[in-house]
Amino acid sequence: MPRPFLLLMCALLAGCQLAPPHERPASPTANRYPAALEPDMPGIDAATIPWRDFITDSRLQALLETAFERNRDLQVAVQRIEETRGQFRIQNADRYPSLGLSADASRGRFPTGTSGATGATGATSGAGATAAGGGVVERYSLGIAVTAFELDFWGRVRNLGEAARAEYLASIEAQRAFRLSLIADVSATYLAVREADARIALAEATLRSRRDGLSIAETRYQAGITSALDYNQAQALLTQARTELAALRLTRAQQANYLTLLIGGEPAGPLPPPAPLGQQTNPVTLAAGLPSTLLLARPDILAAEERLRAARANIGVARAAFFPQVTLTGSAGYASSELSGLVSADNRTWSIGPSISLPLFDFGRNRGNLTVAEARENIAIAEYERAIEAAFREVADALAGRRYLAEQVTAQAENLATLRRIADLAQDRYAEGVVNYLEVLDAERNRFDAEQAFIQVQRAQLQNLIELYVALGGGTAGRPNEAPTEETPSDLRS
Repeated sequence: MPRPFLLLMCALLAGCQLAPPHERPASPTANRYPAALEPDMPGIDAATIPWRDFITDSRLQALLETAFERNRDLQVAVQRIEETRGQFRIQNADRYPSLGLSADASRGRFPTGTSGATGATGATSGAGATAAGGGVVERYSLGIAVTAFELDFWGRVRNLGEAARAEYLASIEAQRAFRLSLIADVSATYLAVREADARIALAEATLRSRRDGLSIAETRYQAGITSALDYNQAQALLTQARTELAALRLTRAQQANYLTLLIGGEPAGPLPPPAPLGQQTNPVTLAAGLPSTLLLARPDILAAEERLRAARANIGVARAAFFPQVTLTGSAGYASSELSGLVSADNRTWSIGPSISLPLFDFGRNRGNLTVAEARENIAIAEYERAIEAAFREVADALAGRRYLAEQVTAQAENLATLRRIADLAQDRYAEGVVNYLEVLDAERNRFDAEQAFIQVQRAQLQNLIELYVALGGGTAGRPNEAPTEETPSDLRS
């Protein structure tokens, strides 16, 4: 081909882009978190802390490692990566010509007077003549061929590859987002089990104490020192503790079953001893930073952005359908009726066959495809903005929890200390005969409820710290915990 024509073709192939340029939509959230939540307090960026450094409970670490290996939903997410990786490689291969090597050999007999007998073995006629008496024909060929390679003037193939690449990267980020959510779910369920264990231990100790109290009340009643009312009230305290204990055991069994589901079955071996409730995480203070940092730290936001990129690439594909499609078919090689001289200059063959197709009347099909692609872009924009809003809310909620749950824990601890003193005083006054057993009953109930509530708020505070770590994209900087199958090859990132 003439050089100017080749240069023009290369310019068209390189410069034509019908897809809209990718730009991040403006953030729909405020530039800062609410000032009342103390976002400027000094701390460490959660994204730089690996989860094994943040979660220090060895049993919880073992459960999380088991979940990463055996959780069925995570396995699905990993296989989604492999699926989209394969789809990208398939689509990206269409940008380059597919070369095929072929070798053929045939031998056949043709009847007299047919064109197939031309050049038949034993014929006396020259090349191109028809054998008078028929004969056997041999044909051999060797060559390479390009089949229906599309000259991508309008970027259709390139945008299809870009869309597949973006979907692949989105699947990677979606898998990372699920890992973070799995950390939150497993940790929350584990803390619920540890809370139930602590409350069960409290209920069992209370049950033993109230059995002793009931025995004393029965002795005093039989001795005529107290009335039947005091004895029945002591019985009611014991029944309350027994009822609460049964409810707590039910809750623990349900949470343990859910934890087994999250980690994909029973652990393979014995687990390390658990840390006491309240010592599951590193006491480091997490820095809230700015909402804009979530755009690069949160994998769910990154996944939404990649899906938006794919939607915009598909608009370019839909627009290219309005223009002519040019394909090229060609081959080159050797052909001969004798195998010994097949590869020689005289037996060289080649062919080239460009074709062009232009849609004339499609009854609105291409226009409909473009409308669909543009609508999907708008959907992707809305989903991207929704992901940012959800991330902003999760961080703000966790920051609020960090502040107000700390205040609640302090107030609850003070309230528990007061109710314990009241219960002790009520017991002393009852032993001295100053008050009846009703005051002891009320004081014991209030103390038991306060002790249970204190354990609950301790668990809530600890769970909120883990939720803040996850909401800030904990452990995502540098992807330190990424498995080899989750890494992004450089040829796909480029």
